[in-house]
Amino acid sequence: MAGLWAFLSTQPILTLFLVIALGYAVGEVAIAGFSLGVGAVLFVGLAMGAVAPDAAPPALVGTVGLILFFYGIGIQYGKPFVDGLLSPSGRRQNAIALLSVLAAGLVTALLMSWLRLDPALGAGLFTGAMVNTAALQSVTDKVGGDLPAVGYGVAYPFGVLGPIVGMYLAQRLLRPRVEVPTSRGVEEVEALVSHPAAVGKYLSEVTAQFPDEVQVVAVRQNGHNRMPRPNLRLQTGDALLLLGAKGDALKQVCCTIGDVAPSQIIPDHTELDDLDVYVSKHSVIGHRLGALNLGEHPGCTILSVQRGDATLYPHPGLVLEAGDRIWAVAERDRHTAVRQFFGNSVRSTAEVSYLALGLGMVLGVLFGLIPFPLPGLGTFTFGAAGGAMIVSLLLGWRGRIGHLNWTIPPSANLTLRNFGLTLFLAVVGMRSAPAFFSTLSSTGLQLVGVGAAITAAIVVAAFMLGCGLFRVAFDEALGIVAGVTGNPAILAYAAKSVPTNKPELGYAIVFPSSTIFKIIVVQILLVWFAAR
Repeated sequence: MAGLWAFLSTQPILTLFLVIALGYAVGEVAIAGFSLGVGAVLFVGLAMGAVAPDAAPPALVGTVGLILFFYGIGIQYGKPFVDGLLSPSGRRQNAIALLSVLAAGLVTALLMSWLRLDPALGAGLFTGAMVNTAALQSVTDKVGGDLPAVGYGVAYPFGVLGPIVGMYLAQRLLRPRVEVPTSRGVEEVEALVSHPAAVGKYLSEVTAQFPDEVQVVAVRQNGHNRMPRPNLRLQTGDALLLLGAKGDALKQVCCTIGDVAPSQIIPDHTELDDLDVYVSKHSVIGHRLGALNLGEHPGCTILSVQRGDATLYPHPGLVLEAGDRIWAVAERDRHTAVRQFFGNSVRSTAEVSYLALGLGMVLGVLFGLIPFPLPGLGTFTFGAAGGAMIVSLLLGWRGRIGHLNWTIPPSANLTLRNFGLTLFLAVVGMRSAPAFFSTLSSTGLQLVGVGAAITAAIVVAAFMLGCGLFRVAFDEALGIVAGVTGNPAILAYAAKSVPTNKPELGYAIVFPSSTIFKIIVVQILLVWFAAR
């Protein structure tokens, strides 16, 4: 085996990808439903770094990977994060998250003081206990050395397992009643024009009274299916195909038109037909549906928009993104024009604007270099990864500035950020292995206990504040805990624990702010203990 380790020590690139492959293989192994996931790459990297220490790639490789990861996170979660900050429920969730991080920071400070831990090691334990790679990178940038990564690696396993155990115990102890949301879905209804308020009126006059969640998809007049032109005058016996969410709104609209009619429009595909088309053209990406005037050109009606795994209802304020899959209705001879209008390139689902990506990351890295004052303690910086995340949150919220589209198709975004995180974990593991095992052999059990205490502090604080002080729903509290602890495995457990989508929404709202606040808190810990 010595010959193999010697060979790997001379081949850092080969060894790096071997660590990635083995890490993902180990990460898929589940014990009692728990698996390390991508976190296993860190531990395989530690093992490889112990037997082939000279194979460790330069730290720059890991930093680039981490910047990619947090830039992608910011682009994806920018809009829900900013929207959350503007809503009362979002501000409440962020307040719970920030107070929970502060509680974990206070526990860390007490333990560091009591056990007289090295500031770099204590800061690393804080980042690992909450699985926060951006905070780890900011610590490493400030103090250098391997101790931050050692603390991160020691605290990481319970940082993933602890919140899951906490969620399980909270559900058993609190026995919450989570209301199952009624699935409204989308419904198509044909209405026969007979009401005096609709007969003889232009279609635009009638639809002006409709709620936003109801739209006219097609009109049948004189035995022919037609597109819903605004200047079309309705006559007795005409049929309208309405699309909307199931519920009272659709029924009320039918009453203002006439009666529900037998299906006449849907079976007839002679003149109108539906089609699927991908959004890939730069001239439509980043624009709201209501601003595109699709009824005039190219002459279609949008039925739904598929974005990743989510199906979105096409309201006027919906902003199109690259890679969206549109289900539309148009006249058969207009199908080619519709496809050309939206682009319809399947390749767009994996294409990235490297101009926007490069500029965004430049802005993020520059922001990460800016020193911010800590009154009485000096200054701190967010680091390259933290800066990239803050800038990308704003860019993801804006979506488009002029001709520059900042969004990244979901599949490409997921690939970029997962590869980036994998690179970072592999490099950190390989580079910090000698110091990790040296520290673990001397004070390992004590450090594991410190990491577990920090994780327990943030989980308990989030549940107590959420379910106790702020009285949020239990499924909402699960989302806050998942977002404030940060690991996707924790979110996955939270999502399958309740029959609602509130854990995913809570995660998207609080994950960015808690990540930023963790960077600030860990910098305060470093400066405070370094000054003592």
